[in-house]
Amino acid sequence: MADEQFSDSIFSDVPRDLTGGLVVFLVALPLCLGIALASGAPLFSGLLAGIVGGLVVGSISGSSTSVSGPAAGLTAIVIAQLAALGSFEAFLLAVFIGGIIQIGLGIIRAGSLSAFFPSSVIKGLLAAIGVILILKQIPHVLGHDTDPEGEMSFSQPDEQNTFSEILTVIAGDIHFGAAVVGLFSIALLVVWGRVRFLKNSLIPGQLVVVLLGVLLHIFFQSLGKPWAIGVTHLVQIPVAESANDLWTFFQFPDFSQWNNPAVYFGGITIAIVASLETLLNLEAVDKLDTLKRNSPPSRELVAQGVGNIVSGLIGGLPVTSVIVRSSVNVSVGSRTKLATIFHGILLLVSVMLFPIYLNMIPLAALAAILLVTGFKLASPALFRQMLKEGRYQFIPFLVTLLSIVFTDLLVGILIGLAVSVLFILNSNLRQPIRRIVETHLDGDILHIELANQVSFLNRAALNRLFDDAQRGTHLLIDATGTDYIDPDILSLIQEFKYNIAPTRGISVSLRGFRKRYQLHDEIQFADFTTRELQDRVTPEQVLEILREGNRRFYTGNRLSRDFGRQVNATAGEQNPLAVVLSCIDSRVPAELVLDLGIGDIFSVRVAGNVIGTKSLASIEYGVGVAGVKLVLVLGHTRCGAVKSSLELLAENKDVQQTTGCSHLEAIINEVEHSTDKEACKRLNDMSPADRETFIDDVAKQNVLRTVHEIIERSESIREKMDAGLVMVVGALYDVKSGEMEFLLEQPPVRETQAS
Repeated sequence: MADEQFSDSIFSDVPRDLTGGLVVFLVALPLCLGIALASGAPLFSGLLAGIVGGLVVGSISGSSTSVSGPAAGLTAIVIAQLAALGSFEAFLLAVFIGGIIQIGLGIIRAGSLSAFFPSSVIKGLLAAIGVILILKQIPHVLGHDTDPEGEMSFSQPDEQNTFSEILTVIAGDIHFGAAVVGLFSIALLVVWGRVRFLKNSLIPGQLVVVLLGVLLHIFFQSLGKPWAIGVTHLVQIPVAESANDLWTFFQFPDFSQWNNPAVYFGGITIAIVASLETLLNLEAVDKLDTLKRNSPPSRELVAQGVGNIVSGLIGGLPVTSVIVRSSVNVSVGSRTKLATIFHGILLLVSVMLFPIYLNMIPLAALAAILLVTGFKLASPALFRQMLKEGRYQFIPFLVTLLSIVFTDLLVGILIGLAVSVLFILNSNLRQPIRRIVETHLDGDILHIELANQVSFLNRAALNRLFDDAQRGTHLLIDATGTDYIDPDILSLIQEFKYNIAPTRGISVSLRGFRKRYQLHDEIQFADFTTRELQDRVTPEQVLEILREGNRRFYTGNRLSRDFGRQVNATAGEQNPLAVVLSCIDSRVPAELVLDLGIGDIFSVRVAGNVIGTKSLASIEYGVGVAGVKLVLVLGHTRCGAVKSSLELLAENKDVQQTTGCSHLEAIINEVEHSTDKEACKRLNDMSPADRETFIDDVAKQNVLRTVHEIIERSESIREKMDAGLVMVVGALYDVKSGEMEFLLEQPPVRETQAS
């Protein structure tokens, strides 16, 4: 059954992929020719690279949506290498060598480097390609075709730049017939994308645009000037008169140049640049993929390497994954690499069999397809998303975009990566470590929790922290969650602990360092409660410890504790600092919300944190026998026990009959003493906000009453209080914020509820 579903899924994608491949073919055709023209290479070499990118790379690649071919980002490299090597044949040998190097990079899995490309740069690349497509296609849409289609650099071969070319068009240098085709094509594509039955049809709007463009071209020919669309505004595939003529288009590498160092330098340059562009484009097109698939980058390097070997052997330009063709492929709705392979087949067949007919396609129609694709890539939603993510994402994104638009693809990407690295460095300098101050019996302990990876980039920040440490400071450097520490950082820590800190009167404890680092765990303070510390501590100090623990909890700075060490240390005896009487509510675990360790408190829990004989006995044991210095009654907002009690009291219902619980009445009776009966009767008439406030007020009053009851009912606790050896205080925990309000005053309990 599963196999049948898989088979059905494959066959259902075939029509979509074939039509997608057809559209990509139509778009790739002028791009291959234009990139070859802009590179100063034979036009046929661009077509050969497109064919190889579709058939060879498409067959080997693991990507379902990436389309390969000659790339605008390599134009400057091709021009430079042609000049350096002196002949196109020597350049083809460099392409061949570059392909071999790329296969080697794929084998050693260098594609994994793509995981380190910042997402801001990838998204900046996508947006930049969108902006460039819009700007570059405006002249072509209006019939101004002096700049080769597919050329994407800011400075153009026609001695204009991206913006001056548009100004030339605005000044009136347009072709009427081509402009009609271009503008009509844009309007048709916009309508096609918004009308549901057209959008969901098997016929893509891009194909309809091309066919109508051809028909309009034929019609305008009959009208003559100024409507007739000339050869310079049409696709221009080299036409061979015969099979022998076609063979003359092929050129082959000059292997006699094998001992020329410049050839190998060219091969290395092509391999590095083509691989970088491929990996970046692969990441970008995976972000466009509607099915959110991940392409294997190292396999892609092998595929590109094989493609460049074949392209170099038959006279083609270098190939890479190309974001323009890939984005068109995704936008058309292609699902598998069948679309890529089919586009290569169509390029091959068109060159061999019917170039004359393809030369009837107006460039304006193809420019309209690219322009609409550009609007999809550079959508306002993408800019809003990046702006919302903050300046550390938005600035590298914007710099990448502007750099690509105002230079070229390769230079722009390198600038974007450099800026992104600077922001990463700045982020590491600002927040390289987690720094937490713990209020401790032996004085404040400064916890320095190292990150998972601690590189040399963190050295400056760590060194500054050590320099700022004052005499008498106690540092705990915690590497428990660290997988790697740079040797420079280890040297810095060793030098500070053993040489600098002792002379400055600073204590340094270590925890969690692996054996190979030659830094052994050494705790110079008791990170659990000992008998000595329990004897020395005052009730006020314990209260401050609990207060600071809760502050760490609700600010997200809980301490990293070595619970294994605490288990071993407290196995023989326990010396807790406090008794906490809290509710059984699952949202208020006392040890967590107070950020405490094992052995720090006795925890007594009862619904509604009310006091009864057994719970009071437990508290007396903690104070009288175990020697705790503080009793904390911990209530909380939105207390279910208080809420249920008030609802039963408001409706005057029998507890056992209503709930089926025969012992619940004891808790309700305790809560009843903390509320005004008349106010309670109006509970169901209150607004939700007033009702919540009323319940929380009763929960708070219930805490105060429990504090009062503990003091009144326990003579032993009262004696300890009079001697200043213990405090009994209340606190109300906010379940929404995690913050506690400590209730130090103990007002008299209201008498209105007694009956």
